[in-house]
Amino acid sequence: MLKKLWSFLLMNVGALGVAVNVHFFLSPNDLATGGVSGLSIVLSKVFPDLSLGLIMLILNVLLFIVGFIFLGFQFGAKTIYASLALSFMVWGLEAFFPMQQALSDDLLIQLIIGQIIAASGMAMVFHQGASTGGTDIIAMILNKYFSIEVGKGVLFSDIAIATSSIFIFGPTIGMYAFFGVILNGLVIDYTLQQFDNNKEIVIISRESELVRHFIVHQLGRGATIHHAKGAFNQEDKEVITTILNRKDYTRLKRYMTDIDEKAFITVHSMNEILGQNFKRLA
Repeated sequence: MLKKLWSFLLMNVGALGVAVNVHFFLSPNDLATGGVSGLSIVLSKVFPDLSLGLIMLILNVLLFIVGFIFLGFQFGAKTIYASLALSFMVWGLEAFFPMQQALSDDLLIQLIIGQIIAASGMAMVFHQGASTGGTDIIAMILNKYFSIEVGKGVLFSDIAIATSSIFIFGPTIGMYAFFGVILNGLVIDYTLQQFDNNKEIVIISRESELVRHFIVHQLGRGATIHHAKGAFNQEDKEVITTILNRKDYTRLKRYMTDIDEKAFITVHSMNEILGQNFKRLA
């Protein structure tokens, strides 16, 4: 129960981060950096009587209806909640913290700070197994009917929205929006890696048995043993491979310093790990 509450809290904090970016950084500067928020910023200039949050809510509902028609019930409750929560959060920020002008005259620094906040928030939402909807639905439709990868579909949709802003706000704002799309993707990828910052550790040590015992019984992790032979002296060796998070890796490194300072250790950052006690295959 506590884990579910924590996941729910993180999802809302992540959605709030996206909403803060939309309201305080993107909308005042007419930066349509993709997604439903970007499309809403463009449409808010076409329909100035409608609030940005209301436009986002209408677009999200319409996209979910289209998704149900073309894809069926493939959307989780978390995604529906996160997308609607984002719309209401933007609506609420507009009501309680109206923006009459941009926070600064420096458009670039606002774009960078805002996109970092939003991308970090989106990564938190993604890590809880949800998304903020929007262009994800368009990408899934493109994937089903035209075999376009979902990631590419999202990118194409976001670039199309950023490009459309050129005709509404001019080429300068459009180019900034295009840069925002690229920056958003980079920060999301980096943040997600920090959530799952596991490392593959390969160890060759004279105290192999002690190392295995420490990994299994002290860290509570598994390991794989390979038998190898040194090329220089033809000596038989045991090679231990294990996957550890940052905290356990620090403990292992401290332990190795105590028992075998001459151990040979290589460390590899892992982008994704599937199976066993890590991420499920499906």
